[in-house]
Amino acid sequence: MRQLAQFFALAGVLIMMAFGTQASPSESGFAEPDIDYIRVAPSEELDLREALASDGWQSLEGESPNFGYIRDTVWLRIPVPAMSTLPGNRQLLEVRYPHLDEISFYLLENGVLRQRVLTGDHLPFDNRPIKHRNFLFAFDVSPNSDYQILLKVQSQGAMQIPVRFWNPAAFFEAASIEDQMHAIYYGIMIMVIFFNLFIFLALRERMYLLYVLSTLGYLLLIGGLNGSTYQLLWPELPWLHNQAMMLTVPGALIFTLLFSRAFLNLRATSPRMDRLVWYTVLVNLAVAIITFITDYSIASRLTVALAIPSCLLLTVIGPLQWVRGNPQASYYTIAWGLLTLGSAVTAANKYGLIPTNFVTVYGMEIGSALEAILLTIALAARLYQEREDKVRAREAEIAAMAARRSAELRLINQALHNPLTGLPNRTCLEMMINELITREPTKRFSISVIHLTNLSSITKTLGHRNTDRLIELAARRFNSIIGDLPGICPVETTEQQSFYLASLESSTFGFVVETDTLSQVPRAVVNAIEALCEPVDYLGMQLPLDPRTGTAICPDHATDANTLIRRAYIAQGSKDARDRGLAFYQPSRDSYSADRLTLVSELRYALQSNALTLYLQPKMSLKTREVVGLEALIRWPDHKKAVAADEIIALAEQTGLIKPLTRWVLEQSLTMRNRLLEKGHRLDLSVNISPNNLRERDFPVFVQRLMSSHHSHHGAITLEVTETSMMQDPVNSLAALNSLHATGIPLSIDDFGSGYSSLSYIKQLPASEIKIDRSLVTDLPTEAGDRVIVKTTIDMCHSLGYSVVAEGVEKQETLEMLEQMGCDMIQGYFLSPPLPFDEMIVWLDDRERQENTRGIG
Repeated sequence: MRQLAQFFALAGVLIMMAFGTQASPSESGFAEPDIDYIRVAPSEELDLREALASDGWQSLEGESPNFGYIRDTVWLRIPVPAMSTLPGNRQLLEVRYPHLDEISFYLLENGVLRQRVLTGDHLPFDNRPIKHRNFLFAFDVSPNSDYQILLKVQSQGAMQIPVRFWNPAAFFEAASIEDQMHAIYYGIMIMVIFFNLFIFLALRERMYLLYVLSTLGYLLLIGGLNGSTYQLLWPELPWLHNQAMMLTVPGALIFTLLFSRAFLNLRATSPRMDRLVWYTVLVNLAVAIITFITDYSIASRLTVALAIPSCLLLTVIGPLQWVRGNPQASYYTIAWGLLTLGSAVTAANKYGLIPTNFVTVYGMEIGSALEAILLTIALAARLYQEREDKVRAREAEIAAMAARRSAELRLINQALHNPLTGLPNRTCLEMMINELITREPTKRFSISVIHLTNLSSITKTLGHRNTDRLIELAARRFNSIIGDLPGICPVETTEQQSFYLASLESSTFGFVVETDTLSQVPRAVVNAIEALCEPVDYLGMQLPLDPRTGTAICPDHATDANTLIRRAYIAQGSKDARDRGLAFYQPSRDSYSADRLTLVSELRYALQSNALTLYLQPKMSLKTREVVGLEALIRWPDHKKAVAADEIIALAEQTGLIKPLTRWVLEQSLTMRNRLLEKGHRLDLSVNISPNNLRERDFPVFVQRLMSSHHSHHGAITLEVTETSMMQDPVNSLAALNSLHATGIPLSIDDFGSGYSSLSYIKQLPASEIKIDRSLVTDLPTEAGDRVIVKTTIDMCHSLGYSVVAEGVEKQETLEMLEQMGCDMIQGYFLSPPLPFDEMIVWLDDRERQENTRGIG
């Protein structure tokens, strides 16, 4: 750090020497003239003649006229030096401050006006007599004449009028050297900009972009101060040049403040200073906006006035952070100290506080060059340090990872293995199955689940510890048995052994085998099942585990591990698995799903909250054309998704809800018939019952008691049982129906013709009514075969003493054909769809009025 500071101190001295070395007039080819001046108030106006005649001329004290920010018009009277001082007839007058709004040049020879030139910063650059960033006026002199120059200067900015007389050759030689120095400065700044821009594009760190913008702001500011930007960028737009000059100062300060905040990490290290920087940024931003709405004089004063405290703040931040131990603050303090010193010198010069010389004019340029180089090195050092920190952090991370790896491996092993059996667990099995499916998509795999059904009894007899030991023994034995199956796929292979079995639960195991390979050796499956079913010898006892195995095949039943295992679970719980020890998944028997679980809960709640309802569909006699009865059909109207009646019944049968559901339907039917009687409609009601109800021992008793408590409805409630349901348990169904019939309850056989019941069995049923299934009735007009079956069925039922109802009648043509065949009653959408009670009452009333009207007619 000390060597770096010494290097830049030396560099600063060399740059200042390069910029500031001034030769004597005789060696450099220029002369500093004696100057008299008068100041004219903005309210007054003097022409050349009046200025010459004025007695207000004063001698200028100091080397160069610097009046600061004034609104006065300044006249300068400058005697042309003698030829001995500047040889040659051609001479140049240089005004070395390029920001004067208007300059009028008058050359007097022996008191007579010989030359007049008007130029200035508010005129296009091409208006200048000599194309140079400073104002140059060329004139010729002769040795026998006395020459005098008058300059009339008006400006809204700083009134600085540094004047020199030059020999043309000497001027352009000196200007060339100065331009080279400027080129070195611009090159340094541009190199810094592009270097940091490339770093920003590579790293995408906002701090480097802020530094690029800050440096670019200072580059434009310096270029504007020495007139280069006007000459090179917008020579035809003097208004843009003046506005750009007003914006570059707050713009450079804004990005510099933001960069300093990021470079020193003020948000974390000094929140108060961070807020102060933000306030200063906002003030500079406000000043930048004000420059658009105020005149040049006020704007220039504001920008310069604000630049001084802003630079002082930037200078103070560094030492404060350095004291607090911020590692970047040392670079920052030196860099911004140099820039602030140069900026303060330049600003003080513009206010007229210090005289004009090369150092005061180019102080900001010298300071900004040193600052840019030093901060670029600081950023590079920061980048290098961050890289070193990352390397060290990476090395520490690698060491920590190595230490964690063994612990992670132990955790992974625990996460993928059953702690009791040591076998791979369900997660491991699922990963293996998914990998197999992905790696060999054309092969078929059987995923099997073995469940020990007798483990609960053993636990109750021997206790949990003995059961755990028994599971360990069973796991080793089953793993050996399964490992001998042809096509078996190992779940996990280690250096010590291979695991073919996985522990899914404490009493459940799983394995995977290639289906096609195993199917070629069916005897191997039988031998494995027999070996698995053998009792386990433990504590001198032969303990049967009663294993059941369920199998799902990929891709026949599913293509993902979770679904395959779930369906293998379903298979092992089936009747086939209980009877034979092995069962394959059958989609037609799978009544388990996520929606089903939700629907069961919702159905139970609907039953408890009376959210179900009964719709009514009429039956009409074909002889009298009168409605003779109504069938009660269950509906779930308020469910978010339509649920068919068949689905409600099936779900209730599978979950045991059919018992309370049937009892609710019977009770609601009786209540509904009471309401029918109140409305004047003496109609019988039909209610469907499930075959599960017929297997309930107390169902006939319940129905008898219910009907006994409603004497007015005796014989008016008909129970309908489907033909197919009775054939599931014909003996018990017949006994239950006989018991119901004995108490006087009418019975009806529903959906006749859709099942496979025998005529001898039908003859034994104590029913009074047969309902022909809609599948035979719907296409009756077009299907000759259906007509034969229906006609035969009607004749047969009449011969056995049954009345016949045709379901699913939807057309007049169907009604007429059934009437010709001798059918007793019809039911279907031709009459009416199932309707809620109130709508059915309206329908019955309308029909009764129509019949009365026809009777009267």
